[in-house]
Amino acid sequence: MGLGDLPLPAVAALADHVRMLLAWNAAVNLTAIRDPGAAVAAHVLDALSALPVLRSRGVRALVDLGSGGGYPGLPLAIALPAERALLVESIGKKARFLETAVAGLGLADRVDVAAERAETLAADARHRERWPAVTARAVASLGDLVELAFPLLAPGGILVAWKGSAIGEERDRAGPAMAALGGGTLEVIDAAPPAPAGHVLVVCRKTGRATRAWPRPPAERARHPW
Repeated sequence: MGLGDLPLPAVAALADHVRMLLAWNAAVNLTAIRDPGAAVAAHVLDALSALPVLRSRGVRALVDLGSGGGYPGLPLAIALPAERALLVESIGKKARFLETAVAGLGLADRVDVAAERAETLAADARHRERWPAVTARAVASLGDLVELAFPLLAPGGILVAWKGSAIGEERDRAGPAMAALGGGTLEVIDAAPPAPAGHVLVVCRKTGRATRAWPRPPAERARHPW
């Protein structure tokens, strides 16, 4: 999915997001990339690689965990276009950037920012098992992502995780996590050009319900990882 496939207003919004990201980067560490063209390739096109997956499943709403500078959640919210999206970022400075970006892009009517942890959202009846999709890029191991995402997903919803191509061990460890949190299926999809080479999308579909025991507190997850 390239920028040329999108309406001009969406392309303009994606470019404005990159400009804001780089302008804030001197004060808040949002990306190691300083060049706008490189940022488009590494962040925007990588984020948009999931667009066909989400569109093919009719996804119009999503939660993005560990949004950081807004990737992949904000480009996906712009390009779908999403009816609603929630960008989750527990680091206050990054959350403030996201709030500024959402307002500056005119998306405040359909994109929200939550400056809290995924575990907190999972305990909130407004979010628990309410969402059709969760996205996460460079956030955690696949098993941990399943534990954080599945309590937010409605049955039938999908977790889309950005990973490197060598994910054999992670994939194996995600199986028990999915079984414990309601069951599901896992599919690995090569990210098509112009996304960066060597990236895959792991799509985990939740089939059942997750009990209130999940997700565990961070300290317990660290003591007993998948």
